[in-house]
Amino acid sequence: MTGSTSVSLRKTRLSQYLRTAFFFSFGIFFFASTISFPAHAASRLKDLAKIEGVRDNQLIGYGLVVGLSGTGDRIQNAPFTERSIVSMLERLGVAITPQNLRTQNAAAVIVTASLPGFSRNGDKIDVSVSALGDARSLRGGTLLVTPLTGADGHVYAVAQGSLVISGFQAAGQAGSVTQGVPTSARIPNGATVERELGFPINDLERVRFILKNPDFTTAKRIADAIDARVGGDIADPVDLATVEVSVPADYRGQVTGFLASIEDVRVAADEVARVVVDENSGTIVIGANVRVSQVAVTQGNITIQVRETPLVSQPSPFQRGDREAVVVPRTDINVDEGGSAEFRVIDAPVTLQDLVNALNTLGVPPRDVIAILQNIKTAGALHAELIVQ
Repeated sequence: MTGSTSVSLRKTRLSQYLRTAFFFSFGIFFFASTISFPAHAASRLKDLAKIEGVRDNQLIGYGLVVGLSGTGDRIQNAPFTERSIVSMLERLGVAITPQNLRTQNAAAVIVTASLPGFSRNGDKIDVSVSALGDARSLRGGTLLVTPLTGADGHVYAVAQGSLVISGFQAAGQAGSVTQGVPTSARIPNGATVERELGFPINDLERVRFILKNPDFTTAKRIADAIDARVGGDIADPVDLATVEVSVPADYRGQVTGFLASIEDVRVAADEVARVVVDENSGTIVIGANVRVSQVAVTQGNITIQVRETPLVSQPSPFQRGDREAVVVPRTDINVDEGGSAEFRVIDAPVTLQDLVNALNTLGVPPRDVIAILQNIKTAGALHAELIVQ
């Protein structure tokens, strides 16, 4: 009776090919070296920054979903659902005692929505619906009228409609199958805006742009580009995340037109040198400004072999007492550390393109690349922020 188990941990050496680009890996390799982008490509102002005060507002509400096919809340486990049903029926003129309530076709839910800026009365917005009790599925349900309130307690929208669910659940006596999340749903255009959020943008004398990726250089470039467009000194980079712009006299009371005239200004955004590593998925993303100084790197090869060759001990034919055969385990472990690993010198300066092509050429797996980057950073040769998630 023989068997063998072999575990090999291979680490590939770096070589002089460390001269071109890095890769993005998500289970498989996507070679960045096959695509080239112009350095510091210009982007529109509207894509780099947003206007202060123009934002979405979160709404929330408590509601009741009905019409479920026996997959709703169990009354004995969800007293809030019972009270909601009784209260709803009383408002509709139907008197009922809780003791007579046995339905499982209703479920208590939390309804959430995002109210965009400049929404007007009568506008439609999407809502999300999530089960609050022990309902198994919301498929086939209809949300009853549900007021949605903001952080200030005011009602800004009212939601109602049929639920759209992507998940499902099927069960039998001996098993069940669940795909997706059947207790979460959406209602496209399921809420109607009932209260507007006032924002007198045309009365502003100064407009503040908030950068989506704060950076001092980018803020200064945005201010210079706006000044060049209007032909005056009206933009001021307050800090790395804010650019304040004075509305020209010709646009007073017409701020919307002024913003439309500058939102397509092209700006070359700068970025911080950064390497982001996700050890769970093996994903590695390297910014274009990452640089590596001259450093020597080596990787050793190690192979561990574990071999099981159990022996069977057979008793003598004339032996008295217990005559059962006994299996005696025997394990052989061999460790080969390899002797061909060599130091390879990475000449400076090494750019992103240099690093990517080399690792792609050598076929270095993501886990090894993570270890290489961490050790280069520890050695002080990686001039970038290393973020490990």
